[in-house]
Amino acid sequence: MSSRTRLAAAFMILSLSGAHAETVTHYPVEGVLASGAIVGGGPAFSGAVMAGNTLYVSGMTDSDPKTGAISPDPKAAATIVLSKIKGQIEHAGLTMDDLVWVQIFAADLKDYAAFNEVYRTYFKRELPARAFLGAANLLGQAHFEIMGVAIRR
Repeated sequence: MSSRTRLAAAFMILSLSGAHAETVTHYPVEGVLASGAIVGGGPAFSGAVMAGNTLYVSGMTDSDPKTGAISPDPKAAATIVLSKIKGQIEHAGLTMDDLVWVQIFAADLKDYAAFNEVYRTYFKRELPARAFLGAANLLGQAHFEIMGVAIRR
């Protein structure tokens, strides 16, 4: 089974876990430019979806929410993408400590240590389960893309 097939199967399982939820709330993508445009030309997705007590956070990249630019510094890029994820989660009334699963795609696996240095600062409790995957190309030449699942406790 290819890694893409395994990933699709994992998403299907995660999706089904919220399928019987009584309420579903869609949250818009946080990160609107001052002009009103969405970084990257406008999403065809919700920034996050709350199904029952489970929040599914869409993939976010490290494009600067004000300019759309990508920083050449991986630590700055990690700060930007983690802040965007944090904003999505907080918009739904949760915190980073409510994350239970995170998937990080990196354009260069050499940025692993730099990413982790920043990543740890976003949590006060135990870290969520996660995967850190190499990806040859990310949207907008981003360093990182992150998505995750959080649970309202």
